[in-house]
Amino acid sequence: MQDLNTLLEKSLDQLGYELVDMELSNRGKLIRLFIDKPEGINIDDCVLVSNHLSNLLAVEHDIDYDRLEVSSPGLDRALKKESDFVRFVGERAQVKLRVPVEGRKNFLGILRGVDQGYLVLECEGVEQRVPFSNIDKARLSPEF
Repeated sequence: MQDLNTLLEKSLDQLGYELVDMELSNRGKLIRLFIDKPEGINIDDCVLVSNHLSNLLAVEHDIDYDRLEVSSPGLDRALKKESDFVRFVGERAQVKLRVPVEGRKNFLGILRGVDQGYLVLECEGVEQRVPFSNIDKARLSPEF
């Protein structure tokens, strides 16, 4: 899976897109990709990427899959890389930890920054410093 992830990241980067997340299901027969770019994603972007990657995977790398799905990450996009947390400073996010901090595993707060391997998250007026190694899942949590 790591080889596939690296291949997809490199190919998408060349097209001007970012691979936000990838899911494999049905024993690898479904590949679901979430892509983004600074100005956002539309249906034409998804079609372009889908066509490009279908050719790449079938012809050049002979990867066996039945279906490829390409979509935007949505308003509640996953935050995976340190650069994601930097990009969305000032936004509200839901963060789930592997190991509890002060008896809590779930935090909802405002992303305040990144500092030497730690995420700085403001929750209810209090800044929490969470090591990236302790983050299980994180995603934006927009208010409507």
